[in-house]
Amino acid sequence: MNKNIAVIRGDGIGPEIVEQALKVLNKISELYGHTFNYTDADMGGCAIDKHGDPLPESELKKCLDSDSVLLGAVGGDKWNNVPGHMRPEKGLLRLRAGMGVYSNNRPAKIWPQLASASPLKKSIVDKGIDFIIVRELIGGIYFGEHKTVEENGQKNAIDILAYNEEEIERIGRIGFETARKRGKKLCSVEKSNVLDSSRLWKAVMHKLAEEYTDVELSDMLVDNCAMQIVKNPAQFDVVVTENMFGDILSDEASMITGSIGMIPSSSLGKTTCGLYEPIHGSAPDIAGKDIANPIGTILSAAMMLRFSFDMPEEADCIENAVSKLLDDGYRTADIMPSDEKEAAKCKKIGCTECGELILERMAK
Repeated sequence: MNKNIAVIRGDGIGPEIVEQALKVLNKISELYGHTFNYTDADMGGCAIDKHGDPLPESELKKCLDSDSVLLGAVGGDKWNNVPGHMRPEKGLLRLRAGMGVYSNNRPAKIWPQLASASPLKKSIVDKGIDFIIVRELIGGIYFGEHKTVEENGQKNAIDILAYNEEEIERIGRIGFETARKRGKKLCSVEKSNVLDSSRLWKAVMHKLAEEYTDVELSDMLVDNCAMQIVKNPAQFDVVVTENMFGDILSDEASMITGSIGMIPSSSLGKTTCGLYEPIHGSAPDIAGKDIANPIGTILSAAMMLRFSFDMPEEADCIENAVSKLLDDGYRTADIMPSDEKEAAKCKKIGCTECGELILERMAK
């Protein structure tokens, strides 16, 4: 099979972690006889430096012309003082909108080998952590009107949160369909006791539930959900929520699994052309030091194979190799045990070595 992949290396540790993911994809090509063609695209801070724009139209076109997009991370302190519409993150928002990827799927799963790395009590972790957050990605407050005006001698900042029924229904269906393939439990998270947008969200979700009678739907206010994720994460199977709530909750969920560096994500829309990226940031403080964890990016490449290219066996190959790496006691800095006795059983590795060791464990 021949597939074209747009590669956005991005900023900070982005180029380092993407490089390891590309090595893994090349190994898949070798093992299974596929051909992956890569086209580099600039986005984020590097695009600002090179083109004066966080996402030039020429670079967006490269992504739209591809079969899928692999992204490292964007942003950093270097671009903190540029105008708001020119920040690196604006490139990411424009990419998501341009690709029409409205569903961001972020798994929160603890690898058994990393159970001790979770900040939660052992009694909580032992119940299991394995759920997925389905986040609406191209609506809500991030895509609403933003303005700052002068009123009565002081600045007044305004950010608009808006959703219509169609936007809620399409992400709601993704939530229900995902739950059907898992434990048939869907938790809809909103703030309906305060927000009109959340009251509409809740109404649309309950209307959809009439079509998905095999899925158990529950409602939860976002502040309660934030508490429940650390109190009893085992209760969740699939969580569906709006853009900002999903952004916050999925970062929280990533940390209870031991490290944000382990978590991949997929962003999909009406087509199979998806956007795949780890959920962590660009970590400029460790860029170029060969200590970043590339596993979240490597697992994002596995998600690409599974969901965009219909290559489940190839995706399993990557995920199994990661599991073997952890079984063998190899750990990047972010997942090294804090307990001295546990740490003595592990071998600390850097970004490049992590990628190489995963390659060694890949087999058809």
